[in-house]
Amino acid sequence: MDINAIATFLLNNLFNQVALLVGIFVAIGLLAQGKGARLTIEGTVRAALGYVILGVGIDVFIGGLIAFQNVVGAAFGITPPTSTNTLSGFLQTSGSAVALIMAGGYLVHLILGRILRTKFVYLTGHLMYWISVVIAVSVYQSVPGANAVQVALFGSVIAGVYWTVQPAIMQRFMKKITGNNDVGFAHTSSLACYLASIFGKYVGDPKKENAESMKLPGWLGIFKDINVSTSLVISLILLASAAAVVIGPADDAVVTGAAGSLAWPVWAVVTGLKFAAGIAVLLYGVRLFLAEVVPAFKGISDRVLPGAKPALDVPVVFSYAPTAVMIGFLSSTVVFLAFMLGFGAAGVAAIIPPMIMLFFPGGGAGVFGNAVGGWKGAVLGGAINGAILAVGQALFYPALSGTAPEVATLADPDWYLISAIVMPIADLLKSFFGG
Repeated sequence: MDINAIATFLLNNLFNQVALLVGIFVAIGLLAQGKGARLTIEGTVRAALGYVILGVGIDVFIGGLIAFQNVVGAAFGITPPTSTNTLSGFLQTSGSAVALIMAGGYLVHLILGRILRTKFVYLTGHLMYWISVVIAVSVYQSVPGANAVQVALFGSVIAGVYWTVQPAIMQRFMKKITGNNDVGFAHTSSLACYLASIFGKYVGDPKKENAESMKLPGWLGIFKDINVSTSLVISLILLASAAAVVIGPADDAVVTGAAGSLAWPVWAVVTGLKFAAGIAVLLYGVRLFLAEVVPAFKGISDRVLPGAKPALDVPVVFSYAPTAVMIGFLSSTVVFLAFMLGFGAAGVAAIIPPMIMLFFPGGGAGVFGNAVGGWKGAVLGGAINGAILAVGQALFYPALSGTAPEVATLADPDWYLISAIVMPIADLLKSFFGG
């Protein structure tokens, strides 16, 4: 039988069908733990289905993203950024590299943990996925047409090192919050949280100015529901921008063309709701397939690193300083919006408020800042997060235009740092990647 025909068949029907590939990984993990046929089949189907739902959410999100950029760009006289590919398209053509990086990276993480005797196992599943996406996107951006096997090998090393080193670096600051070493911090907001921990001590006193001694207005609770806050903020910005285009001197064809048969105020609100819905569906899909992936990985890690402590998602610190969470989120949002208006007025870029990333990383940075600098440290932590997200989005949306620029809009602070490190390294290793 023709070996090339076999390879082409596997490429088209397995490695390019990432939902099936993810399902196979889950099935292997569940079988390795001795799960029965029923649990293995259920877990495999849920994982594959979750990945398909993720793709549906991405398509809806991209539609809202393009509408936002066009209208806000028209309001400020900015030419919206262009791209030759989308996240959806990238995952369809190169998603197998993402799945292989995730699996290979976790293996590297466990091996490094065994060798270095690190205390923590990275268990924030959705970020294991997104970090793998960021690494793959960054490599392919620097080396178009790179060999998928080399991308997976390189990406596995980068991911494994990150998952091992990041919780270790953050632990001394994590201990200031929790008071012990029982739980590690595993989240891609660590850049903002680290800077908040370093510089927060210079702005306040955690004993005299602790955020938890403050009281915030009850109406701020509306922002705790990210779906609501995303819908409101995006809708309000679209309304203001569309009004500026329609009423002002700019050509209103962008607004009327996007609105179609709808009145533009109705279109703006509906688009804001759809934007939030796309992100909600995307996150639901990620949660669905990772609900099966993470237990499969954890079962393996328990055997390789017995006694290791879990490194967990950013909400693990929220209960220690809930007021600092809200302060960090609000500070992060205000600073991002200030950058958005400043970039727009200067004609630099049309950036989009990523409410989920403003809340979770912003809230986390607020807690870390509060631990060393009280409420002023929480404000600083949130401001640092907002600034990183604004500048990062403005820089990396065009920088990733050939692969998946939407990644820059969905990004946490560490995503930009990873891309900034991986892209030049990949460029230097073009011969290794076959580029």
